[in-house]
Amino acid sequence: MFSRYLVAAVAALTAAPAARAQEPFTRTDDVIYGRKFGLAMTMDVFAPKDPKKANGKGIIWCVSGGWFSTKPGGIGPGQEFVNRGYTVFAVVHGSQPKFTIPEVLDDMHRAVRFIKANAKKYNVDPDKLGIAGGSAGGHLSLMQGCAPKDGNPKDADPVNRLSSKVAAVACFYPPTDFLNYGKEGHVALGEGTLKNFRPPFDFWERDRDTNKLVVIEDAERRKAIGKQISPITHVTKDSAPALIIHGDADLLVPIQQAEVIIAKFKEHNVPCELAVRKGAGHGGPAFANDAKTLADWFDKYLK
Repeated sequence: MFSRYLVAAVAALTAAPAARAQEPFTRTDDVIYGRKFGLAMTMDVFAPKDPKKANGKGIIWCVSGGWFSTKPGGIGPGQEFVNRGYTVFAVVHGSQPKFTIPEVLDDMHRAVRFIKANAKKYNVDPDKLGIAGGSAGGHLSLMQGCAPKDGNPKDADPVNRLSSKVAAVACFYPPTDFLNYGKEGHVALGEGTLKNFRPPFDFWERDRDTNKLVVIEDAERRKAIGKQISPITHVTKDSAPALIIHGDADLLVPIQQAEVIIAKFKEHNVPCELAVRKGAGHGGPAFANDAKTLADWFDKYLK
């Protein structure tokens, strides 16, 4: 019996490289883009198998749902991007329940900067990077498009000297305003509609005397942080062009979240579009063909 299992295991190991050889792209696993708390932060990089078909542009895919993040099993929607010549960077961020949204945002800034610092290696233009994701991944995409961080020219790490600005955003059903969630004045910082997603909203600070991590409980301080992690807060005329695809029957992230930020983009003359999927909820078959819609947006705004 042992020998039978051994044969099966060997067969699986030898089949994996063969399967990879048949994939219509190259995949580089577990590229380390940063480190924190003794841990490595990674991304998987997918590129056209034929370098001649690469268009010199990159798409950052935020691997995130409910601010959970884990190594992607496959390329998913990124296949459409690779088909058009894009290099796809599937970024895994520090996941809840261990890490909060402000910490996750730091990871995304680091990932964008790392890609820019290594743009020549991956054959992409650092000024032609788009970002995409769904739900929490859409939220992170919009934060990157609306609230990038400048680099610090004096930082010892050359990666941190670069800006985390991206050139275009395309995403699915993103939260955009945690203080007005579904309706004005409705707070959803891990409560109400988002009560099942509390850990990423357990914002913390260190006690000055003991260095202990202490969760911030004060409602007004929590709202102040909630405002800062809401993409709508940061919209300016310099925000990246943004496409949002959203179902009008979404009970988890109300379509109102897309509508209010689209209105804000228009107020600031930022190119934007809201594509509504009638009767669609939070994900599902209604969005099955929308990787092409995202790719069309990037084709237009990553010229």
